[in-house]
Amino acid sequence: MHRFTPAPVPHRPSDAPPPRLYRPEEVAETLGCSAWWVKDRARRRLIPHTRVGRAYRFTAEHLAEIIRLYEERPAQPAQTAARMTEPLSDPGTQTDSAQRRRPAVAPATRLRARLPRRQQQYSTVA
Repeated sequence: MHRFTPAPVPHRPSDAPPPRLYRPEEVAETLGCSAWWVKDRARRRLIPHTRVGRAYRFTAEHLAEIIRLYEERPAQPAQTAARMTEPLSDPGTQTDSAQRRRPAVAPATRLRARLPRRQQQYSTVA
């Protein structure tokens, strides 16, 4: 006869140790910002956090997600790298597409100083 073996019991969450909770000061030190910034963002619900009583606490997963939220990536990395390696050519030999890519620059205007207020009011020379 085949003997029935019970399936192993899945790991219970209660058996696992609780995750380490970091204080805002510790998170701020890791991120290189102020604790006020961390608390302010948590209060406005812009970053993930846990509330224990009235205190803000953060797990390692929260910290990793905060870093991902504020990560900045290049807009178009492939095109930007191609432009940097592209040689500059004479203005007369540029193609239409190369001319369209360059931003139009307004001609420089010469700034003039205005008269001091006293001269404007009283028409006197100091």
